[in-house]
Amino acid sequence: MVAGELVQEHLRAGTGAPDDITVGRKEPEDEERHAERPHGAAHAGGAGETGSKRAQELEEDKEAPPDEREVMLPNGGGGGEGEAEEEEEKRLETRVYARRFAVLAVFSLYSLVNAFQWIQYSIITNVFTQYYGVTNDKVDWLSIVYMVAYVPLIFPATWLLDRKGLRLTALLGAGLNCAGAWLKCASVNPQLFAVTVTAQVICSVAQVFILGLPSRVASVWFGPREVSTACATAVLGNQLGTAIGFLLPPVLVPNTPDNVELTGHNIMIMFYGTAAVSTVLFVLAVIVIKDRPPLPPSQAQAVLPDSPPEDYSYKQSILNLVKNKAFVLLLITYGIMTGSFYSVSTLLNQMIMACYENQELNAGRIGLTLVVAGMVGSILCGLWLDRTKLYKITTLIVYILSFVGMLVFTFTLNLNNIHLVFVTAGVLGFFMTGYLPLGFEFGVEITYPESEGTSSGLLNAFAQIFGIIFTLIQGKLTTDHNPLAGNLFLCAWIFLGIILTALIKSELKRHNVNMGADANHLQAVTFRAYY
Repeated sequence: MVAGELVQEHLRAGTGAPDDITVGRKEPEDEERHAERPHGAAHAGGAGETGSKRAQELEEDKEAPPDEREVMLPNGGGGGEGEAEEEEEKRLETRVYARRFAVLAVFSLYSLVNAFQWIQYSIITNVFTQYYGVTNDKVDWLSIVYMVAYVPLIFPATWLLDRKGLRLTALLGAGLNCAGAWLKCASVNPQLFAVTVTAQVICSVAQVFILGLPSRVASVWFGPREVSTACATAVLGNQLGTAIGFLLPPVLVPNTPDNVELTGHNIMIMFYGTAAVSTVLFVLAVIVIKDRPPLPPSQAQAVLPDSPPEDYSYKQSILNLVKNKAFVLLLITYGIMTGSFYSVSTLLNQMIMACYENQELNAGRIGLTLVVAGMVGSILCGLWLDRTKLYKITTLIVYILSFVGMLVFTFTLNLNNIHLVFVTAGVLGFFMTGYLPLGFEFGVEITYPESEGTSSGLLNAFAQIFGIIFTLIQGKLTTDHNPLAGNLFLCAWIFLGIILTALIKSELKRHNVNMGADANHLQAVTFRAYY
């Protein structure tokens, strides 16, 4: 085995691929010498002639500048191995493109609209119950349907993402979101509650093709030093939609119980505005979003296409994730935290109205405060992870602080001080909502090289399951008893989540591949110099 082959085998055994793969290959001149030298030349020729040739070739090697060495690469006479190495070098080249910001912006915006449509009913529950003549729990189901639809549809949605790519999945999400928004415009009639339910179901199906994409968009389009921030930004779009959903509906549709026509007119303005924005964003998604850039943004992405699509098994990917004990624990803890956030968001109007009369507008503002604070937390957590890669300790600390925030919010809600509720809701939102991108990125790290869409999809599925359970139970406790009972129920579950988070074994597989590229580069140079 010659030196070049030893280095090549050493690189294959490494955890990642170096940025400059040429350091670990046979020298082109060596390949030419092996190809041109007759089989018996070593025996027939004299030792002096061979030594002279070798010295002359080494001198040429030493004097040849780097650009000339590139010119000396064999174009075809070196055999299939040289061509394969050139192919490998091209495949492992990485680059980031300015288009990534446009992709991230468009995705975040239509995710925003989808989240707005999720919460626009429940934040003015009392208005819709009066307009459609239904009970509170019927309006609650307009929010819960988002969670119910997600659980059975996440598996075909993630299969579609893995097999057909980012573009088709994104367009389905944007298109269904637009269709649901327009159907809501046809439901503005006190007798057409069933139509608004159908429209909300369509929007909930669109959500299935949206919630699992932040980590895929970040991994496929952004470099290793910005991937966590990009994921946090993509999640932030959904959070901003929830924030606007808390703020605008109480302003656009004020409570006018004595004038049903005016209420219907206000609802129509809200629905038509949402439909117009959804249409513009769908067109932009068609123009901007692509499956992936021409070249991968990181070594972790560069090595993934080595397995052809025919070899991919979605079933095996699911099994691999289920067998990953750390990921199973993360599924439960992520489900608890995110499910608690969904429950608090859905029932916030009812909690505020139970403690403070005629405060619909402030209920929306408190929800806005909760989510905007969470958006700040999301961005700060993303920047922190990109800088430190301390996934587990950051996740655990944020989980503990979310528990503290929930306790404070619970025991200050009924102190007859609405301004204090703004402060406690902001603290709760900063940590609870800020946890969402942490869970996504931690999941991708401990499950690499499994698909980001599959891991994110399962995380969201558990979030929806816990969200349904928590919303129904907390809603029942709030209605039959008081908001304190419902919030204490969530506190108990979040405390359990802290214990389970502490048990997660942190193995940053994706980060190790990216870091292994530089390590292998150094090892290859040292190894080649020695031999």
